[in-house]
Amino acid sequence: MTDPARQELVKALPYARRFARALVGDQKTGDQLVAIALKELVESSRRSDLSARQALYGLLVSAFMERHGADAKVGMPLRQRALLLLTSLEEQSLSSSAHALGLTDEQAAAELNKAREGLQEIAQTSVLIIEDEPIIAMDIQDLVERCGHKIAGVAHTEADAVALAAKTKPGLILADINLGGGGDGMQAVGRILRTHDAPVIFVTAYPERLLTGETQEPSFVITKPFEPMTLAVATYQVVTGGVTPV
Repeated sequence: MTDPARQELVKALPYARRFARALVGDQKTGDQLVAIALKELVESSRRSDLSARQALYGLLVSAFMERHGADAKVGMPLRQRALLLLTSLEEQSLSSSAHALGLTDEQAAAELNKAREGLQEIAQTSVLIIEDEPIIAMDIQDLVERCGHKIAGVAHTEADAVALAAKTKPGLILADINLGGGGDGMQAVGRILRTHDAPVIFVTAYPERLLTGETQEPSFVITKPFEPMTLAVATYQVVTGGVTPV
């Protein structure tokens, strides 16, 4: 592998890891899929019309299918789930997503429409928002409510977040990483999870800093700023538990 190709692959890895863990629902299983996809990509000749990032996305979906089969319990067809994640969480165009999965644009559009219709059937839950900027917190609250969820509370500091979680027992936590002078979002979540088990979505403007593979990492990461569909897809993933084998 040439140096430019290797550098392209290194840049693509954090995003492949984010996609994989969102697809399957946890870091360990997602990283196992990335290892399989990476090995196959390095040992084979990548199609010249695919970027390293596109190639990894496609190989990750194929790796999951090979390991668990087409009958895995995914809440919606795996291809539809993958398209939702690629076009929202990974911010890929429909054409690029279709290309990565070996679909025509027309096939991808049809599958994506079905997937978006499926989001309307998502189970509702209560959400604790941890965000230090009041205006951003209000915007997030609006998005959460538009996704059909209830607001358990809004915390602007680490201490408030821990106290609110103990009081409300939220079904989902949506947390900013940096709380400014009010503490640390990841530390707040860590303290909450000692006594209360709930899925977590982290939001950050720099997702690649959380996806280094050097420490325990969040399973769900959204890049700021995010669109309503991105939040809808992420909440669907956490509420349905991601992808689990039969």
